[in-house]
Order: sequence, then structure tokens, then C-alpha cells
Amino acid sequence: MGCSQSGASGVQTPTQRRRLSVGAVDEQQGDPGFDTTEEDRGLIAALSAATVIDMIEDGGSGTGGRRFSIGSQTDQVKTSFVNKSIAHIGDEISPVSLGMGYTCRKGLKPESPNQDSWTVLKVDGNFSIYGVFDGHGKQGHDVSNFVKDNLPKLIIKDKRFKSSDMPASLSECFRTVQSLVATADRMKKLSAQMSGTTATVVVHDHSSNKLTVAHVADSTCVLGSWSDSASKGAQSGVALTRDHKPNLKDERARIEKAGGRVVFDGYANHRVYAKNGRYPGLNMSRCLGDLMGHADAGCSCDPEVLEHPISPKDSVLLLCSDGVWEFITPQEAIDMVGNQTPKQAMNTADTLAKEAWDRWIREEGGAVVDDITVVLVYLQQ
Repeated sequence: MGCSQSGASGVQTPTQRRRLSVGAVDEQQGDPGFDTTEEDRGLIAALSAATVIDMIEDGGSGTGGRRFSIGSQTDQVKTSFVNKSIAHIGDEISPVSLGMGYTCRKGLKPESPNQDSWTVLKVDGNFSIYGVFDGHGKQGHDVSNFVKDNLPKLIIKDKRFKSSDMPASLSECFRTVQSLVATADRMKKLSAQMSGTTATVVVHDHSSNKLTVAHVADSTCVLGSWSDSASKGAQSGVALTRDHKPNLKDERARIEKAGGRVVFDGYANHRVYAKNGRYPGLNMSRCLGDLMGHADAGCSCDPEVLEHPISPKDSVLLLCSDGVWEFITPQEAIDMVGNQTPKQAMNTADTLAKEAWDRWIREEGGAVVDDITVVLVYLQQ
């Protein structure tokens, strides 16, 4: 098994992990010093006791028509390119009838199950929430599933939900779920010292026709828009999020100020390490979980938040894990999905995932393929 030397740093990245989220690390069992509070324990219990549909009804956010939640469910399947298990609660609705498509495909990483998670929550005529969470580290699938389950609940139970304070609300919800991850780790419900997840969440307010996007890390959200809404010809693809990478000027400055360091791995990624340690080895500067990276290396759970009023030109929304974006540009993805009809949404999501898989095989010689998740929403349905 070949290695890639990162020069003076002395950090080697095994060949099969060179494009993945976690590089070479020392598997230290540290304690980042988070306090487990009774408030967090109580909140975890309360969130676990109710479904997100229950919370919609109890919180008064359910004004509107039918409501459903659909998303991934953690499984231990290790067969490549198999779709992850799905759980559905609420009204029986065909997502395709709403112009939605989704797929979550296991990558070529024999040592782990599919670590991606995703969710779609919808109340007809009121709002939708879309989310993609890409886990990393040995227990990343558990962390991504925990965040997938709990972050939407925190969002809808916040009194500022769908108000002008949505950006502040989302930022606080991200910080709260990070605190809950730390508490769950202390309670031995999760192992998040060296495991974590990305998070990209979109709140789609149907009444005000607005998207509010919050994210950490690199599960990019892309918007496809027509140049002319009347002719509906070619579309442009624009990322609504920026990948939180350690070599970005502002991200590097925060990491180094907090005592971390940024090291190029000699192949494809700059990675985050503690000042005096070979961990966490992440190729992202913001994330949820990764408790040692937050404590010792300057990682952040604070999301960047964007509000986007939907115009008649806006056609399609994509939320995908970096299994898609490693070898496909936003414009290429929109070219693939933008000329399809909303009724083809499921097939279109599968087609994009298969193209991403084929490019990984071609570029990496069949050595590794990351997990691949696509959530696709046609906005003018």
C-alpha cells in the first residue's frame, strides 16, 4: 500500500484515503473537556421521545396540508453502490409527485458502512427542510445519523423558525447539536472524539418563496437557474455554499489562532492537525462532532448562512455529499439534471450518482469511491 509524504510535516496519507475526509492520524483517546449538562441530557431525551412530525404538530409549525418525513436509516450494508435504507413517517406521499429525487449510495470503502445521511421534511403549502450529512471517522455514520435526526427537530422547535431571525436561529441550532453530540459522547451513546460529519441544511419557506441555507464543511448546495424563465433553455449552476477547507485564508487564520496547524498531505488536500499531535487529519475546517479537532485544532461548528429569494428563473436545487463534487462541477451537475422533468426526479438523481461513481473509478483506478448522496428538488414544480 503506497503512501503520500507531505514534506516537512512527516504526515503520511495512505493511498486509499488520499481523497477521503480523514487522513493519517494517531488514534489517541483524549478527553476534550466538554461538560455534560443536565439540560443537554434532558434535551436529548426529549428529542428522542418524539418524531419530527410530532414536533411539527406540537409546535404549531404544521399549518398547511399533508406532511411527511423521509430519510436515510443507518444500516451495516457494505456492498458497494447499494442504496442506504430509508425510513418514512407521516402521510404517504410520492416525493416524485412533488418534484423530488434522492439516492444515497455506498462507496467503495470496505472497512465501513455508508456514512452519509440525508433527510427531507415537508408540510404542503408551508415549508420543507432538506439536509445532507456526510460522516467521517470510524463512527462517522453514527454521528451523521444523530445530526440528521436531531438538527431538523431543533430547527422547527425554535420559536424563530420561519421568522426574520432564521439565520441566527440556524446558527444556534448548529451549536446546540454540537453540544448534544459532545454530551452523547460522554453518555457513551456516540463515539465522536475522532468522528464527525458535514451538515448542509436548506429551509424552504413555501409561503415566502425563500431558501435559507446553513452549512459546515463540504456537502455543497447548488442552484440551477435559467437565463430566461420564459424560454427555459440553458441553465447555469452556482454553488450556494463554499467548501470549508483549511487552506482558505480566513479558515487557516482561525485554525492557527486556536493553536491548530494546516498541512498539505502531498496529494490532494490540506488537512487540520493539533499543534503537537497527528490528529484529527481532517480535510475540512468546520464540521459537527470531531470533538478533539474542535478542542485542540481550531475546528468550528458555526455554519455560514445564506438567504436566497426564489425567482421564476430558479429551476432546480441540489444538495450532495462530496462523493458527487469530487469530480463533477456544479455546472456539469446542472447540465445533467436541469433538462429533465420533475417526474423523472428519482431517475435523474440515480443518473447523477452513477456518473459520480464512474468518475471515481476512472480517476482513482478503482481503489476507492466515496459514499455518494444526491437530494434533488425541482423548484418550479
